[in-house]
Amino acid sequence: MTGRRRAAVAPAVFALGAVSLITDVSSEMVTAVLPLYLVTGLGLSPLGFGLLDGVYNGFSALVRLVGGHLADRGGGRHKWVAGFGYAVSAVCKPLLLVAHSLTPIGLVLAADRTGKGLRTAPRDALISLSSTAEGRGRAFGVHRAMDTAGALLGPLVAFLILRATVDGYDAVFTVSFCVAVVGVVVLVLFVPGGRGERVPAGERPTLSAAVRLLGRRDLRRITVCALLLGLATVSDSFVYLLLQRRLGVPDRWFALLPLGTAASFLLLAVPLGRLADRVGRWAVFLAGHGALLVAYALLLTSWHGGGLPYVVLALHGAFYAATDGVLMAVASDGVPEALRSSGLALVQTGQAMARFACSLLFGAAWTVWGDRAALSGAAVALVGCALFSVTLRPKNAKGAVAA
Repeated sequence: MTGRRRAAVAPAVFALGAVSLITDVSSEMVTAVLPLYLVTGLGLSPLGFGLLDGVYNGFSALVRLVGGHLADRGGGRHKWVAGFGYAVSAVCKPLLLVAHSLTPIGLVLAADRTGKGLRTAPRDALISLSSTAEGRGRAFGVHRAMDTAGALLGPLVAFLILRATVDGYDAVFTVSFCVAVVGVVVLVLFVPGGRGERVPAGERPTLSAAVRLLGRRDLRRITVCALLLGLATVSDSFVYLLLQRRLGVPDRWFALLPLGTAASFLLLAVPLGRLADRVGRWAVFLAGHGALLVAYALLLTSWHGGGLPYVVLALHGAFYAATDGVLMAVASDGVPEALRSSGLALVQTGQAMARFACSLLFGAAWTVWGDRAALSGAAVALVGCALFSVTLRPKNAKGAVAA
């Protein structure tokens, strides 16, 4: 039994997890300080911040299909397409040192997200192809836990740099670049490459074949649900800004707020991945959105107690632990190996486009009607989208595999 448990998570998954851990230290250093840097340091309005936040979280949707298709072609390019994406994002970090207005910052963030868009589907395809069907939820859980360890360390490093230096933001962006380069080196040296197998003519990963994947009933339903629920998912940055305003958190402590989400995600990613393999991935996925809804409700109450940030951030992390890797495990079940990267990219694209729209809409609603009205609208939308997603449960989404 012990041998089977160890074999359930392939060495390639741990190697990719190490790359993601290092890269997330880099990216979350920037993410942790970016809202405060833009809103307080550069004086952007919530609408302007919503635009940039939408670019940061949703622009990758425009290139995910390209990254997925390039990785599938030839049967062995997943590692190198992912590596190129990591490299592009690394190069963008020092460019933030010279971007001080809306347009250049938007361009830098768009380029950074282009790198993320290129790498995400190939990376997740490598995880899926390296795992057995019955252990896929656990494999994604292990990867997401390692990834989130980086997300936990990134804000802490940013916080320490801001306290220790005079030009704190510049120092954060410089250190972030150096760490990102290390992540690229680890990927090149330690992540196994593709097998380079010849693909049968009838299964060649053409663009038309990738688009035809939406003809598969389960994958189409998964994509639609990911899109709808993404429309009601308020971005992390807005959640942290809401908490800061509710509790009057000093600016110097703002970079620590993502630690709560990351800690909860880290603790719950593997247990919820294993639970999804046993009881059903779709049920766990929808339960994660229930946790997010409770977090919204708490932010809308009059509770101002000291426990509020801990509960909200714990629920926020539980949402990601129950949805991020679990969604990829669900989608993997209905996509052939030759098109695995393209199929996952379809789902990710729908979700990313929806979250891009949500950032724009939420920022506009906050600017016009205030933060409470904007969050109330998001909560109502989440309830409606979740109820609709229950009715669209994919036929083969249970995820439990008989021994």
